[in-house]
Amino acid sequence: MLAEKSLVDIIHERVSSQALQLPMFHHVAFKLVNVLAKEEYSIAQVAQLIIEDQALSSHVLRLANSAFFGGLSKVTTIRDAIVRLGARQVTNVVTVFTQSQQYCTQDKTLEAYMQTLWKHSLGCALGTKWFAEKTGYKELAQEGLLAGLLHDIGQLFLLKVLEEVQASEPQMTLPTPVIVEVLQHLHVEQGTMLMQHWNIPELYGEIVRQHHDETYDTSNTLLLMVRLVDMACKKVGIGLQHDPLIVLATTAEAQALGVKEMVLAELEIILEDAMTLSN
Repeated sequence: MLAEKSLVDIIHERVSSQALQLPMFHHVAFKLVNVLAKEEYSIAQVAQLIIEDQALSSHVLRLANSAFFGGLSKVTTIRDAIVRLGARQVTNVVTVFTQSQQYCTQDKTLEAYMQTLWKHSLGCALGTKWFAEKTGYKELAQEGLLAGLLHDIGQLFLLKVLEEVQASEPQMTLPTPVIVEVLQHLHVEQGTMLMQHWNIPELYGEIVRQHHDETYDTSNTLLLMVRLVDMACKKVGIGLQHDPLIVLATTAEAQALGVKEMVLAELEIILEDAMTLSN
């Protein structure tokens, strides 16, 4: 108990320290998210931002010319890729690509947690997007992907803090139960702080704050979807927690969304398949 408490104290000290290097939200992804948060934007604006980063430009072009999205002709410019894919989809592709690069560490103890967290975040992202499209909320599909991707961002932040703690105090051991408890109990607070630091639109900040709350905004459809898909991931074992006894159809979120049991069963299959393909 003392060790656990001292670790929590150390984390709070690191968080409040000016020396702590906060994880960065990729500058291009950040600008794209904020551009699309406005009612009016142009394809030229989106294209110009992506062109700033050669790796992102290459990734977007490859996707636009992939077997799934490819058309009769080959796309050779970022502008044409945006026309083919859509600005919102391109923004989410960029965000997923850049966020995936954050989930890495040189610490062997924490590496497994990083990979598990990435799979959970990606599962929630893909699951929420699929769910929105499947259940008549298509207009929320792209926002759903980003909301699912970022809802547990506080856990990534805490793993980065633990990585610094381990590097500076190698004599300190980090038992699995302690790591899991720290991630579960502190990630909402730290995730909220990180979203504010990044200045991400409040639409997503609210998801981070309320995705575990017992009392939450039941009129927020995007929040309901993320919470439901988060539980679906937990049921099928995508993440740090696994509870196969969860009955999704009986959850308040499923009932508020009016979703049928068949759709929920299909969601579980979609999630399991997505994780198989990501391995």
